[in-house]
Amino acid sequence: MDSGAWHVKGRFQLGVAILTTLVLMASACGHAQRPERKTYVVSEDARGVGIAEGPGTGGSGADAYCGEWQKQCFQKCWRRKPRESSIPKHSAAHHEYCTTTCLKEFMKCVEEQRTLEQQDAKRELQFHNMTSALDWLREHKAEVALGTVVVVAGVAFTLAVAPAGLLVLSPI
Repeated sequence: MDSGAWHVKGRFQLGVAILTTLVLMASACGHAQRPERKTYVVSEDARGVGIAEGPGTGGSGADAYCGEWQKQCFQKCWRRKPRESSIPKHSAAHHEYCTTTCLKEFMKCVEEQRTLEQQDAKRELQFHNMTSALDWLREHKAEVALGTVVVVAGVAFTLAVAPAGLLVLSPI
């Protein structure tokens, strides 16, 4: 073989090596990057977390929801004549009857809400990258509870409040 053939073959091999290196580098950047194990700020203000009405609102959400339900129950009961004919309407006995009846409804509601919250707590939020996780959490702040597990590219975080009142994702 003459030196010209070696020169062409060497250039071809060099070109293949460069192309292979570029393809490997590009494909390495194509997968989701694992986020650093550091705390990320979701919001400057933690107010409004878990305030959505209904089940799974987290924290005191169940008590607030059921408390409102209890108030409405009492008002409805107080406006009506008690089922027991021996209790005069708007008497102390009527007040006690409505209070007891609606307290039972409140306790039933709280238990149902807690059961639903436990089912929701078993689910975890999963995202491919930190940007999409933070964007989603900012938009859905009222729907998540403190302590929610958020998995970003295989790294687990929990939703918490920092001492300064910031809503943050902290690594678990």
